[in-house]
Amino acid sequence: MNKGITVRILGDSGPFSKVGKSIGYMVTIGQSNFVLDCGAQIFEQIGGEGLKSIKGLIITHCHDDHKRWFTDFAIYHRYDHSIHHKVPLYTSEAVSKELCKMSEPALDMSLSDDSRQIIDISCESYISSNILGPRARYRIVSKINSDDSMQLCVIDNKGTVVGPETAKIIMSNATKRARLLFRDPEYNEWIEPESFYSFSSPVFYEENRNAYQGEEGFTIEAINAPVWHGIPNIGIRIKTDHETLVFSSDTYHDRDVWKELCEEKREQKLDMSTEEFESMSVIHGDINNYIERTWSRERYEEAINSFNGAFVIHDLSDKDSIVHTSYDMLERTVLNRDRTLLTHSPDTITSEWAVCGPEKIFRIKGSKLYEKGCDGLYPMNADIYYKDEGKHYVGYRSEKGLYAVYEDEGMLSISSGNGTTAGKKLFSVDLYEDISGQYFPRLEKANEYYRERNDCKVEHVIVSEEGSVGKVVEDCRKKLLKSRSACESLKSV
Repeated sequence: MNKGITVRILGDSGPFSKVGKSIGYMVTIGQSNFVLDCGAQIFEQIGGEGLKSIKGLIITHCHDDHKRWFTDFAIYHRYDHSIHHKVPLYTSEAVSKELCKMSEPALDMSLSDDSRQIIDISCESYISSNILGPRARYRIVSKINSDDSMQLCVIDNKGTVVGPETAKIIMSNATKRARLLFRDPEYNEWIEPESFYSFSSPVFYEENRNAYQGEEGFTIEAINAPVWHGIPNIGIRIKTDHETLVFSSDTYHDRDVWKELCEEKREQKLDMSTEEFESMSVIHGDINNYIERTWSRERYEEAINSFNGAFVIHDLSDKDSIVHTSYDMLERTVLNRDRTLLTHSPDTITSEWAVCGPEKIFRIKGSKLYEKGCDGLYPMNADIYYKDEGKHYVGYRSEKGLYAVYEDEGMLSISSGNGTTAGKKLFSVDLYEDISGQYFPRLEKANEYYRERNDCKVEHVIVSEEGSVGKVVEDCRKKLLKSRSACESLKSV
């Protein structure tokens, strides 16, 4: 029986949250478990025993809120005597390289097995590296000359040195990082290939997409076309016979900007003659002075179509971010509101799009998305999702609702009936506190709160000078299913 794709939210907050746990997910298909990104406290939530059973650790990029626990994960696998395998890591070639480089201070030295020596340890001694996505046909390497001097050069996948008419190395004055400049044969323009091409391009990438093939008939593949974040980064597409789930990862998602990236021809800013530039293999400077086009038309078209037929878990950020999608930008994306879950969101957000929360469990089954509650699966059908300082709420439209939703320059906010806020009032709602997928009327008095018990029941607690009194209260979620079709969807699961 097809049970779909299950996603447990280990953490859904960006790096600057006061109350969040950064980014991490447990993805389950059949009997196969994967950890996708490990910025959240995976040992606290999954435990050492749970981590031993995972099929793989998938990492999208090297910002700490997505990979913070990687080195602990690696060290645990090396030194726990009950584990007899390395960390099964799945990521792209570029991210894998960056991950090992960034982890060197924590991993590349330790004590020998008898604790008598300090030894050098390679990153490969900790991880079983499995590449997701195609390998590049061209790369920068260090070549040893006959006089033992080192020289950077570009080689193809056969090991042949590539001449400056095809590829150049730009050494950044700011970072000393070597970046590859490549002449695209179709456009006859200089581009940065890691940005310009999608993974489907045969010009820069090998044909093998290196997708993970699960024994239970699912695939996991890396995508790069819609991912625009600055550092090496990938999205993840998981497909079964009946479901498709995409983790978009951190990205600046704006279809108009994407279109400009592929259509704009930029003039080079050479501080040398054209002849001198064409002859040079290594140039010190800013690579953006030499790039003539940022994206290919193929990458743009693939980005626009990357989410077709899929449910998407999409990373969000505060307004005016230059490396993420903010809430007011969502209408400029190609995402479908009914098939998207927002994650990585700020501590306070009001959204008409469904919002994740730590320890929530979602299941994609066929063409439907459900949240797992204590007594079954529920559709995500609220009118408003509201996060505020660690608490999650949902709102349902009501003419007599005590709260109002306001819009101001694309951003939403919630105010009580007597409150004032900027912007245009959209509608009134009743608010319910979301506790492990159960909905309870929002409490306003400072001496009242909800407490979840170990048996999944929730008590309404009232504190007074004499002490506190708790009373079990009824979950309102079933009553709030707003239509017969929603009810029928619940019954059919």
